[in-house]
Amino acid sequence: MDFGEPEHIGMLRESIRRMLERHAPREQMAKWDEEDRVPRALMDQIRDLGVCGMTVPEEYGGTGRDVLATMVTVEELSRRSMVIGTLFLMNACYGSMNILASGSEEQKKRLLPRLANGELLFAYGLSEPDVGSDLASVTTRAERRGDKVIINGNKRWCSGAEISDYIYALVRSGEPDARYKNLSLVLIPPTAKGVTLQHIPALGARGLNTNDVTFDNVEIPIEDVVGGEEGWNQGWSKLAGPALEVEKLEVAAMAMGIAAQAVDDAWEYSQQRRQFGQRICSMQSIRHMLSDVQTKLAAARLMLYRGCWLADNNLPCSVETSMAKMFVCETGLDIVLTCQKIMGAYGYARGFDMERHVRDMLLMPIIGGSTAIQKNNIANRMGLPRA
Repeated sequence: MDFGEPEHIGMLRESIRRMLERHAPREQMAKWDEEDRVPRALMDQIRDLGVCGMTVPEEYGGTGRDVLATMVTVEELSRRSMVIGTLFLMNACYGSMNILASGSEEQKKRLLPRLANGELLFAYGLSEPDVGSDLASVTTRAERRGDKVIINGNKRWCSGAEISDYIYALVRSGEPDARYKNLSLVLIPPTAKGVTLQHIPALGARGLNTNDVTFDNVEIPIEDVVGGEEGWNQGWSKLAGPALEVEKLEVAAMAMGIAAQAVDDAWEYSQQRRQFGQRICSMQSIRHMLSDVQTKLAAARLMLYRGCWLADNNLPCSVETSMAKMFVCETGLDIVLTCQKIMGAYGYARGFDMERHVRDMLLMPIIGGSTAIQKNNIANRMGLPRA
């Protein structure tokens, strides 16, 4: 059992931090947060790090699957902002991992080299106004007409759709009573005729807008059904495939990055802030809070990285990834709120990163499968009887 960090991971962290200092310094990130925008051009800087191919096999132009390195990249980017972490996820995970796991051979040859080169971004189109965790109830319809597919319906919470190249959408491709047996996944360009995007203002994740998306007789070729012709009505098996397990780690990695930066900020603040003639880091109550968050952060990192190790070694990990998603996100929220208390009013005021950390971390237990859903997964997959 080796808990040491591989050399290439340490080098990766340093290269990401240098890039962020050059191209997304803290003051710039604060400005983008205020303006509710992050330029897609930042993806060029992420691509230049050589990280976009870490979820793509060499035969398709990538560097080979490395789940740990991918999640460390998400973690380090999310230290600066979860929005920057999500920008990377839209390429390496929402795009590459899903196409590799579920795409047809034609789609892999057409899309994976461009994904590995950082050229394409995918946005998820799964939820709907009345559909959240129960994705088998989606009502957005897809109808076959020869070699075309016509799509009508509405999606909600499509983060990043405005800057994406494809919306990776779950649609109803048959009668609703079959639920799991007549769903398909399709690739829809947001610029296609009949697609309308509406921005949804949100408390956090500012800069990578989430959207309502309406499809009004949107036409795509059958080649853009995920899996090709054979993928028609096979959406549920593709959605619940191996990529789903790693998706839980993706959100945990974002939460890890936010929490780690919050701890660093509170740790440094405690050594600069003086009250009653002494630095507050000398006060026992502050020292205890900082000790608590450092310990919780270490525990969260161990759980996240164990999930990565299992996935990298193709070992069963559905329980462990659910545990990691639940624990890291809930513990991360507790960590950030404690760090905000350490900074007092400076942790609450706009213009300080801690306030943004809190807003963004509030989202983590919700997205990528809520905490309640993860608890269900853990109990069910560990064989706990229902009656």
